[in-house]
Amino acid sequence: MALQPMTSTQSPGGHGAHSGPSIPVALNGRALAGNRRIPLNLDWVDQVRVNTSAVERRTATQVARRTVKKDTQAAWLLRAIACMDLTTLSGDDSAERVRRLCAKARNPLQRHIVEGLDIAELHLTVGAVCVYHAFVETAVKALEGSGIPVAAVSAGFPAGLSPLAERVAEIHRSVEAGAREIDIVITRAHVFGGEWQALYDEVAAFKEACGADAHLKAILGTGDLMTLRNVARASWVAMMAGADFIKTSTGKEGVNATLPVSLVMARCIRDYAERTGMAVGFKPAGGIRTAKQATDWLALMKDELGRPWLEPSLFRFGASGMLGDIERQLEHHLTGHYSATYRHPLA
Repeated sequence: MALQPMTSTQSPGGHGAHSGPSIPVALNGRALAGNRRIPLNLDWVDQVRVNTSAVERRTATQVARRTVKKDTQAAWLLRAIACMDLTTLSGDDSAERVRRLCAKARNPLQRHIVEGLDIAELHLTVGAVCVYHAFVETAVKALEGSGIPVAAVSAGFPAGLSPLAERVAEIHRSVEAGAREIDIVITRAHVFGGEWQALYDEVAAFKEACGADAHLKAILGTGDLMTLRNVARASWVAMMAGADFIKTSTGKEGVNATLPVSLVMARCIRDYAERTGMAVGFKPAGGIRTAKQATDWLALMKDELGRPWLEPSLFRFGASGMLGDIERQLEHHLTGHYSATYRHPLA
């Protein structure tokens, strides 16, 4: 069977994913540009309201309202792989582990699955490889010629509490080492204190440090922010400060990506696009481990933001663990049998 990963005008791999939208980006018929910094508008921040009960009701129906089966499910899972930031952020990371992860990023599916699905011509890769700064050069070398960008976690990840000058300097070093995407973490205390100018200035400094060659993903640490209103306000400030993506979590919080948080952030992106004419990407991270969860998030993005937010230029999963489950589901699609988890290692 020859599967296409949904209907797309580009290869689903990571090629060119960091260089901006590769398909026309529009929302409700309006063409959108990439995001750029605009002045902080405190009226927009103050006007934020979130009906928590309505958000929870909406997301509770997501699983039941959007299900996919058979060939359609397989195609959606291929799309999930194309939008995945394959990540290793462990204290025991090593250069060899990063090299093995990069090899998996180049060929995320085992050969017999690729041949069985007849998708060799898609040249499927993940969206990016995400590592600590210490391994940026290793990853860049291992991915040479693949077109897959390297993302570096920076700015005092995961707490974001080191001095601002040190966090900015770390971004400069990662970009100089070859990182084309920078995942920064905001100071959550700015949100708790309503210090919106300080948060804006912080994200703007990080964006400036990225220069013209790297995209900025702003991690809000939503599990620490306590309320959905805080999540929405932080999203607005980060977008006005020039973030190319807003991201839920570091993966280190007690609670990471959830559908309610993702719905709130997606609607902030939609409202921001309608007010400014600019598109911001979204990255849920942490706690997404199964193929079924992948399709839940993809369906949410399609419902709330439309087809362009199913491209790696505007949507990423910060989840590596689910790749093994996706492989298992695709193999089951081909054979009717589930293989053991150990047969689908990440690295």
